[in-house]
Amino acid sequence: MIDPLDARHLGPEAVRRELRRHLLVADKRFSQNFLADGEVLEAIMAAAAVTPGRRVLEIGPGIGILTGALLAAGASLTAVEVDRTMVRYLGRRFAAEIGDGRLRLVQGDVLDLSMGDLVTAPWDLVANLPYHITSPVLHRVLGTEPRPEHLVLMLQREVAERVAAAPGAMSYLSVFVQYHASVHVARLVPASAFEPAPEVESAVLAGQTRDRHLDPRAEEQLWRLVQAGFRERRKMLHNVLPRQLPNLGRERITAALEATGIATDRRPQTLSVGDWLSLAAALGSLDR
Repeated sequence: MIDPLDARHLGPEAVRRELRRHLLVADKRFSQNFLADGEVLEAIMAAAAVTPGRRVLEIGPGIGILTGALLAAGASLTAVEVDRTMVRYLGRRFAAEIGDGRLRLVQGDVLDLSMGDLVTAPWDLVANLPYHITSPVLHRVLGTEPRPEHLVLMLQREVAERVAAAPGAMSYLSVFVQYHASVHVARLVPASAFEPAPEVESAVLAGQTRDRHLDPRAEEQLWRLVQAGFRERRKMLHNVLPRQLPNLGRERITAALEATGIATDRRPQTLSVGDWLSLAAALGSLDR
């Protein structure tokens, strides 16, 4: 049987027909814009490089366009969908794959679920993320164990470029993600690649997780420091850090900057992950 939603037949009209046939609508509450470009789907799958039996987590499968491609590649797939209507549709569409254990379909908000209950290591994250939960999802999947080994994500273009930014254009999210993973923008995706078309361009972000540099206590201290810096991202570090971390004192902060070779007039967005790690080590505990 021909799948009207595979890469060879995919297009906006194919998606619209499927929605009409099953009385489905894209729900803006869940950021539902369904991929309708076969070349983009193939690019995602090429970046994911899924091998048979590989454990994969998909967040927000919608009508299952990426889901079908992952299953066709042999993934052992867990798909988490918050929309009960879509879950019922997916249950019918992939009944055979659910029955033979290749697909585990979970209804719920991924932010309310334990990663340990959803996946076991090793695993990969491949998803067209609902754009309104991008940041909390990245914090959840990278900040808690088990972390994915690889990730391939469709994100809003602005967010993908911010996540992969180089020093000079860094943000708190850039530092957090790049601490955990080496990432790059693999492909830009126009709004016309979706049905319905969103109001923004998108991009495919691909990456591989790194070993954790620090223990949990030291990580917590690092994020307190980075958050303090980015509360006034356009201010010089020797001014912003004493204001945001007053218990440390200006002299201690200046000494730590000098010890790490970071000029006192640098601004937070110019620091690399390595710079933040060095500064955190030079400062030591932020509680004393």
